[in-house]
Amino acid sequence: MKNLIKLFIVLFLFIAGSCKTKSEYTIGNKSISRTIKISDDGQLFTSKIDNKIAGTILTPRDNEEFRFRISEGTHIEGSDVVLSSKDFNFKKVINEGSNSLGFLLKNKEHQLEVELYFEVEEGDFYIRKYLKISSKKPVTIERIDVESLSLNDIYQPYQIKQITSQGVAQWRPGLGQPLYGSESATFFGVEFPAADNYVEDKKGYCGYLWGKEIKADEIYTSHKAVIGVGDDPEHIQETFFNYIDRIRIRPFRLQVQYNSWFDFYSGVDKEKFNQSVSKVHQELVEERNVDPLSAYVIDDGWQDVKADWSQKVWKVNSKFDADFSTSFKGIELAGSKLGLWLSPGCLLGAEPAVPKLKEQGFETLGKWMSMAGPKYMQSLEDRMLELTTSGVKYFKLDGVFGHLNTREFELHGDQYGLPYMPQLGTDGLSASDPLLNDSKFDELKTYYLVAGTERLMELFKKQHAVDPNVYVVISNGAYLSPWWLMYVDAVWMINAGDAAGGSNRSQELVYRDGVYYDTWQKENTQFPINSIFNHEPKKVKSGESREAFSEYLWMNLSRGTGFVELYIKTPELSESDWDVLANGLKWVKSVFPYFKRAKMHGGDPREFEVYGYTGWNENGGFVSLHNPSDQPQMYSIKLDRKFGLIKGKDQYEVSFPLKNSKEFENKKYGFGDELTINMKPREVKVLNFY
Repeated sequence: MKNLIKLFIVLFLFIAGSCKTKSEYTIGNKSISRTIKISDDGQLFTSKIDNKIAGTILTPRDNEEFRFRISEGTHIEGSDVVLSSKDFNFKKVINEGSNSLGFLLKNKEHQLEVELYFEVEEGDFYIRKYLKISSKKPVTIERIDVESLSLNDIYQPYQIKQITSQGVAQWRPGLGQPLYGSESATFFGVEFPAADNYVEDKKGYCGYLWGKEIKADEIYTSHKAVIGVGDDPEHIQETFFNYIDRIRIRPFRLQVQYNSWFDFYSGVDKEKFNQSVSKVHQELVEERNVDPLSAYVIDDGWQDVKADWSQKVWKVNSKFDADFSTSFKGIELAGSKLGLWLSPGCLLGAEPAVPKLKEQGFETLGKWMSMAGPKYMQSLEDRMLELTTSGVKYFKLDGVFGHLNTREFELHGDQYGLPYMPQLGTDGLSASDPLLNDSKFDELKTYYLVAGTERLMELFKKQHAVDPNVYVVISNGAYLSPWWLMYVDAVWMINAGDAAGGSNRSQELVYRDGVYYDTWQKENTQFPINSIFNHEPKKVKSGESREAFSEYLWMNLSRGTGFVELYIKTPELSESDWDVLANGLKWVKSVFPYFKRAKMHGGDPREFEVYGYTGWNENGGFVSLHNPSDQPQMYSIKLDRKFGLIKGKDQYEVSFPLKNSKEFENKKYGFGDELTINMKPREVKVLNFY
């Protein structure tokens, strides 16, 4: 009898326990896992994140999972309400699968519901997370932090916020930059170029300003946050760039092309353009066996700014066929594709079209078009998709949110669904007023950048659907977020002019490389150097020695960008110039596999310190060096992981395409070896390791 009673008690406890809601859930794979707990009082939070690659565990210090700021849409100070996951009660599990996990949370007071989702793929080293927010009444969501994590080692590598309206080369919005873990070998962020990820009091906020209203019972799905893991915190940037390479819209590829700008400026026409196409093809491809170029690009000068753009924007002027048929035929003979310059904001050579567009009801800012204007952006999208369908394979989008000197912002924006913030006193300010440089306007300016970025993302996704092989560059007025590469192929380096100044080639290199140094070494910008548009190489006159042009060209190409656009005056180049250019392009093709991991090394070019670039994969690599000083210098490098090597090969042989490094002839080096290099004044050296 006693045994029966004991059995009954055991069965009762088992059944009761089975009916109780599960309080812990884990999602992950062999690289990473995330454990979610639900407390007895209905609070949901992340209890730990396990980096299985490095063997480290992150344990959040508080139980906040996310947060967002809401208002009634007035944006008057004091009307905001900040809600976090602690203000929501867990209701149920929506789904629990091998690679996805979902929960429903509710806030009774504000009549809000949040569906919280996590997802991971088997081969990934990162977990994504997003929110679905709905409300029983209209509500404006001002800011959403998809991740809100208090962690002892979280830090913000890029810390500048310079959202200027006026100022030459003073444009550093700091949007779309990741956060890292200094001990846990982790990275964090939102997969959205205009995200604002930051750290405050050892708490990481991965989110973005949004500033739009959701209607009653409407569901808003947030951009996705991501947490990823690597093997070593010292090399977490390497891990983060590997992740970016996996998620980019199109595979990283070598794009070598000719651009008409320095040949003809805005005076380009179909006859001149085809003559240059034929000349470049003959000199490089036919006579010197360079691979056919990826594209030939008609820069600023093809658009008809006097035409009526009310039904179709970006019409073609009389210098070209309306459908570019002559240009297509000439390029087809060269075994290549057509590319076009175009300014989304109607800047530069398109600016005269803006007043008439404004009269016709298209959304303008000051002198330029709004990237958030529904009518204009729909017309721009229609035209770009039409051009893509017609066979245009490359787009240089020059003038997005402004240019090198000036940016414009939407200040009121109620017609676009953007917030109005009267407490800031923007009435009477123009879209590019210097007063807007004041950081008190940063949130207002960011709302516009967010809205414009989201609209451009829609356009780029549709363009990719039309042609998965199109190549897109965003130039003047863009900003350096690595998450742009989910939508385009390369981004302008943002704070450098289109022609490097200087009285000689060494000074030209110092100008451009000085901006590289500021951007990647001083400011710590987290953007792969391999996807930068830098407005070089340039060759507009002959007469310099073969050695001088070679050293300039190889140093330029060694920066490691997969986007090589030739700015040349084709009639001015000598036979020797064409020889050098052809050899340089052949070198780029041979070392391009190393560009995926390209990086800068050394000192500050402007301080006349030796510097250079390097890139490696499992099979080898390259190293470039430039001594910008008028004095000889010694420079040492160590062939280790910090320098970019992947441990694997015991020894590398060395070659030197510039023929000025005989001291390395028949030399071999292995992982961990040190090299000391003698650099003559203003000398460039390039070493291939294979």
